[in-house]
Amino acid sequence: MIRLSRYGAFLNYGVFVTPLVLLVCVRPGLAQTNSARNPVIEKIVAEISPDSIKHNIEKLVGFHTRHTLSDTLSDTRGIGAARRWIKAEMERYSKANGGRMEVSYDESVTPPSQRVNRPTKIVNVVGYLPGAQTQSKDRIYVVSGHYDSRASDPMDSASFAPGANDDGSGTALVLELSRVMNKYQFDASIVFLAVAGEEQGLLGSTHWAQMAKEKNWTIAGVLNNDIVGNIRGGNGAVDSTHVRVFSEGVPLKETEQEARLRLNTGGENDSPSRQVARYAKEIAERYVTNFSVEMIYRRDRYLRGGDHIPFNERGYAAVRFTEMVEDFNHQHQNVREESGTRYGDLPEFVSVRYCSQVAKVNAAVLASLALAPATPSNATIVTSRLEYSTTLRWNPNTELDVAGYRILVRKTTSPQWERTIDVGNTTQYTVEDASKDNYLLGVRAYDHDGNESLVAFPRPGR
Repeated sequence: MIRLSRYGAFLNYGVFVTPLVLLVCVRPGLAQTNSARNPVIEKIVAEISPDSIKHNIEKLVGFHTRHTLSDTLSDTRGIGAARRWIKAEMERYSKANGGRMEVSYDESVTPPSQRVNRPTKIVNVVGYLPGAQTQSKDRIYVVSGHYDSRASDPMDSASFAPGANDDGSGTALVLELSRVMNKYQFDASIVFLAVAGEEQGLLGSTHWAQMAKEKNWTIAGVLNNDIVGNIRGGNGAVDSTHVRVFSEGVPLKETEQEARLRLNTGGENDSPSRQVARYAKEIAERYVTNFSVEMIYRRDRYLRGGDHIPFNERGYAAVRFTEMVEDFNHQHQNVREESGTRYGDLPEFVSVRYCSQVAKVNAAVLASLALAPATPSNATIVTSRLEYSTTLRWNPNTELDVAGYRILVRKTTSPQWERTIDVGNTTQYTVEDASKDNYLLGVRAYDHDGNESLVAFPRPGR
């Protein structure tokens, strides 16, 4: 096991890694960009193994079908065998590192519906890695993929439905992250979540998200990975260097009052989910060479959906990672050949290297979030009087290792933050040259190791 602290990381073979310490030697208000890398996160990213991901995908395909209504008793075939294997793998990973990751089933019974012809047990596999910092351990980040699969007919529970890419790729990614990351300690907690029932109506993710809501868990961000292994589109396009991240702009749980506030402040592109998407792009391009995130300003693909949406529906910040180009001949298709064209979601159509790049992006983002402080709370823009400058105020973070705060500024037409102002360890700051009329602003916290929180988008306040 590797122990992390502000003083560095002790590796299990006795090597001490010098931490990254961000020394702020500039006057408050001087623009700067924090692009330094944390060596611990670099190590996590480097440990992601394409061979391990390939093995996981091939093993999942070997269950013949993982349809939600398929066999649950066989040891080699059907969704029951698949979930038992996933759980056993997570347990093996945990045991190798002192058993800190808690592995369990999350079970529910769904009643008959349009895609479920009988009461059916839905079983999610959950790997929970508890946070090590007292002030942060209740803050949870989730990385997910769905392990069920389907053929052309969504009710066909017997035909060969390999599901190599949809969503063997996402499940393999979640497993690989649980293997690599459970040997580390993070300030906040991480959940590695393999859900069932996605193809039958987002059943497993809906149950887990609702349970989290009822238990009042602090889910601070969800990274859903669904179809993240293909580089060749059905239209001939090829892209192996980008991954799409979909995020909602207007929150699904927005109240009428919040809608009015959004309209009056121009916050259409600054929902919590969109801040996660921006963070993902920023961190991905810092840690993964020759690979980048393409932010898509939609909740999901056009008229389609995935397992992040039940989290959005309950007010959680959640995004979806999906390959840049899709081939619909290899999604929701019976395995066959017609007129020289092969159909079906087979492993030969998955780029393991590409999937491992997406896994590295997720690892970097997840580690950055779980090592960083919480998003500053109660961030406001002071509106007690008309002024040409912009004053921001926020509550101090409770974490003992918080070193300071940064204000971020961008034009209203810019998708990414354009300027960073380090203001030190204060909870109020005036940006003299950025009118609230013309710019969008945010605030984030950072710790002594340079780990940065998500950005808080301020509300108007007095």
